Amino acid sequence: MKKTLFTLALLAGLTGAAQAQRSIRARSQPSSGLSLGVKAGGSRSILRTYDGTAYESIYGYHAGVFANVTLSKHFAFQPELLYSQKGAKIPNDANSLVTRRLHYVDLPLLFHVNARGFFLEAGPQVGVLVAAQDKLGEATIKLNREQYFTAADIGFAGGLGYQRKSGLGAGLRYVGGLSSISKATSQGAVTIQRDARNSVLQLYLTYSFNATN
Repeated sequence: MKKTLFTLALLAGLTGAAQAQRSIRARSQPSSGLSLGVKAGGSRSILRTYDGTAYESIYGYHAGVFANVTLSKHFAFQPELLYSQKGAKIPNDANSLVTRRLHYVDLPLLFHVNARGFFLEAGPQVGVLVAAQDKLGEATIKLNREQYFTAADIGFAGGLGYQRKSGLGAGLRYVGGLSSISKATSQGAVTIQRDARNSVLQLYLTYSFNATN
């Protein structure tokens, strides 16, 4: 009887030790390698120039999908595909402000530094302009994007937030343009080239779905 009890106690101890070791290994390893998610939020955008034009900011929104790929315990790569509204309020010859809204499909390629769900992020971004319009009062004018704007908006993004491999998250991101979005225009014999670059602040919510376990 004593041998039986001793044997059972020994087996219980070994089982507990094995479970504890597996738990320690699970905590020391990075979480699952891939999660997919959706995101949406508001944005505040303006055009940065160096010619003294007094632009004012406008509000818009952005939404899209992302994939988060674990590279190591504290590092991840996150590509995204987003619809984003950008633009600014622009003064015109009538001393009024025209709301110029630019519609982009953006592809951010970001690297995350993670710690218990909190992250810092940074990386390049390219945007493709799909539509542009001016609004003054009740009148809305569709702009010829091929005539007035460059097709691609090359820039960078950086931010911070909280995001797990599954569940809700939130973040704050700044997106800055590195290239001008305006094409040169001609007024008589004079060619005008405005160096206008997008500058956007984004606040958003995310929801992640763990794709691997």
